[in-house]
Amino acid sequence: YFCTADPGWVTGTSYGMIAPWTNGVTQIIYEGGFGAAKWYEIIQKYKVDIWYTAPTAIRLLMRAGEDVVERFDLTSLRFIGSVGEPLNPEAVVWGERNYKLPIHDNWWQTETGAIMCANYPSENIKPGSMGQPFPGITMGILDDQYNELPTDSSGILAVRPGWPSQMFAYWKQDDMYNSRFKKGWYITGDQASRDKDGYFWFQGRADDVINTAGHLVGPFEVESALIEHPAVAEAGVIGKPDPIAMEIVKAFVSLNPGFEQSDDLRKELIRFAREKLSAGVAPREIDFLETMPKTRSGKIMRRLLKARELGEPEGDISTLEDD
Repeated sequence: YFCTADPGWVTGTSYGMIAPWTNGVTQIIYEGGFGAAKWYEIIQKYKVDIWYTAPTAIRLLMRAGEDVVERFDLTSLRFIGSVGEPLNPEAVVWGERNYKLPIHDNWWQTETGAIMCANYPSENIKPGSMGQPFPGITMGILDDQYNELPTDSSGILAVRPGWPSQMFAYWKQDDMYNSRFKKGWYITGDQASRDKDGYFWFQGRADDVINTAGHLVGPFEVESALIEHPAVAEAGVIGKPDPIAMEIVKAFVSLNPGFEQSDDLRKELIRFAREKLSAGVAPREIDFLETMPKTRSGKIMRRLLKARELGEPEGDISTLEDD
């Protein structure tokens, strides 16, 4: 078992220590940082069969290229899981093509302590979906009044309280803790939808959702469309204030090796996103970055992208990944 999460992040605690130790599994502990060849070498040398990692790592593995994969024997793998932020559909397809295994995305939070929603090994994967609620877990999509919405509606992702690993407090913040429970639901702070098959689709943090000319746009759907373009390694999307549309969609992208920043590429990416989405949802502006600001757990810090774009205070950056 190889969990790449740092123990300072909840995945590294719950699934890097508590879960493997409780179940007595043989696990790999690697203190080094990311390195595609090094990780593949570990999998090959120790015949890793279960590999739990993060979407950012998978995108970096994609960026390293398929030729690196081909240098190693990864046939010991029988299950690959991903968590931390949504796994883009393109990454799911790439993983299946190169590892001959689907990558199973799942969803949970520090507050939940354990996986709440997952793509099961026994069920088909819908690329881009975070899967279905774990057995015994009830999840719903709520409106602004915390009433449950029908299938295919977008709203607040919520969980019925009472699961075994549920948090019981925020440290010295009782009011904040109590505010997370409404009408018999734990309010996650995430936006999502649920399809007719019971699969949940993450759209973004509630405070990340962009309102552009009356359309509510989840950053993840735009980011997912952009990284389908061969030039794009990573993408981060924010809402930028606009006097007419209230907000416009602005994207920041980092490029794969072999591609150069240019106005022509910027226009091509906007056109590509419009074909994948629609003119109203696609980014109106795109900036190029060498690297994305990320937390140490690998999540792109959209809040920081927005603060820098608008010249606002950056706030707490204690979780910012070191350069």
